[in-house]
Order: sequence, then structure tokens, then C-alpha cells
Amino acid sequence: MDVLVGARRPEPDYGVGIGWRPEIAGFVADLPGLRFVEVIAESIPAAGPPPALVELRRRGVAVVPHGVRLSLGGAEPVEPARVRQFARAAELLEAPMASEHIAFVRAGGVEAGHLLPLPRTREAVDAVVGNVARVRAELAVPLALEPIAAIFDWPDDDLDEADFLTEILDRTDALLLLDVANVYANARNRGSDPLDLLDRLPLERVGYVHVAGGAVDDGIYHDTHSDPVPREVLDLVAEVSARRRPPALLLERDGRYPPAATLHAELDAIATASGYPPVTPR
Repeated sequence: MDVLVGARRPEPDYGVGIGWRPEIAGFVADLPGLRFVEVIAESIPAAGPPPALVELRRRGVAVVPHGVRLSLGGAEPVEPARVRQFARAAELLEAPMASEHIAFVRAGGVEAGHLLPLPRTREAVDAVVGNVARVRAELAVPLALEPIAAIFDWPDDDLDEADFLTEILDRTDALLLLDVANVYANARNRGSDPLDLLDRLPLERVGYVHVAGGAVDDGIYHDTHSDPVPREVLDLVAEVSARRRPPALLLERDGRYPPAATLHAELDAIATASGYPPVTPR
């Protein structure tokens, strides 16, 4: 998966992948057309990745570490030990790139245990830019930044979402990890049109795309990663691909794993929506 930093990136056509988790390692290993997976960066021990990931690398499957604990949007500088572990995971996996969230997970020494949204202010942009610079000083590969799904917005934002994200990407020279499930969740919960955001984002910066399921609870749509991918999210995959097809799309599933046939069908649906060949057995 050759990836360039900045606004220009090649079209390697890696197609459809899946998030690697130990619970579905056997399923992932049996996908004949698979060319890339993503793994939680914090799950990679210093001694090296688990044998199943080593075997995928031997097969030529690209493995991208995806961070969840750096807290790039925190007011405090990112913790050096966490940055070293993140960079080491990318090195051990021979990763073509790494990714993290535009969010914060701790403040004042208190762990939230969840990805929290940032106020869309100039100060928040500065915090993200500073922390990304600290990460990139250690990281030997490009970094992709993922906007999160948020069930609330902070008051008194300086910027709308498109301007906020674009300024961060421009100032960090990072790639965009576009999660279309997050785009759908935010638009539904805010009562906005997700296509308006897609039309204003720098899609030429997309390193890869996340696709996931969710569920409604008390009128709020939650990006659960443990429910089926809804038709509306697949429609957004098609919309993104029609504008500028991303080099790779990845199915996220983090719990309540369905039978293999159901996962095969979801992967096939993503392939159909994006115009990529299926990775499932035939």
C-alpha cells in the first residue's frame, strides 16, 4: 500500500479490507482476495505482533496500526511513551501508514475511556497540530487522521466541521481517514446532509475509508461497530467512490460477530458499492 503524505497520493487499488481482531483471526485468514487489514495499535506488544498477523504480512497483506489512546486533541502534549509504542507498532508491522483520531481521551490525568469530540476552535486546531507534530517526529510512515462520530457539539465553535478538518489536514500535511459511518452518524444526529460535508472535504487526501454499522438508542444514532452496516452508509460509500474512489475501504467490526456468511455479505456489499472486486471466497 504505497501512500504519499499530503494532498497527492497514488491509487494503489487495495480494495476492501477488514479490521483484524483476535476473535475473527481465522475468518480473516481465509479471505483469499484480502490485501490489507487494520489492527488496534495499542494491542501490538513490544515483542512483536501475534503469529496470525505475521502470517498475513508474509502473504503480502498490508497491516495498518490504528491508534485509540494517543489523545491527539488533548490540551496536554501527547505522552512520549504512548508515541513510542505507536511508532514501534508501525515499525514491527512494516506498516505503510498509521492512523489515529481527531479526539481526546484524557484530561488532567483523568481517562475518559472513550473518544471525545473537540470544540471546533482555533485553540483546538493548534492543540491537534502540535500533538501531530510530536507523533510524526517519531513515526517513520505517513499518518492518517480520523474525524470521530460525536453525539454532541460544543457551543461557540469558531469553525464548521469541513473547515475545521481541512485546516488540521493542511497544517499537519496528514492524510484523511474518512469514516463514512461517522459522517452518517453525525449528519443524522445533527439533522444535516452528509453530502454537504463530502463535497467540502479534500477527498484527494483520503488514505483509506472506514465502514461500520450502528444502531439508534433513544433517538440518537450510535456508531457501534457491532451492528450491521445500514444501507445509508453503503450509499455514502458509493457517493465517495463516485467523487474520488479511495485506495482502500475497511469494514470495522468490534463485537457481536455474526456468522461468516454475514460478514462475507457485508464485505461484498462494500465491494459492490465502491466498485472494487470482492475479497471473499467464491
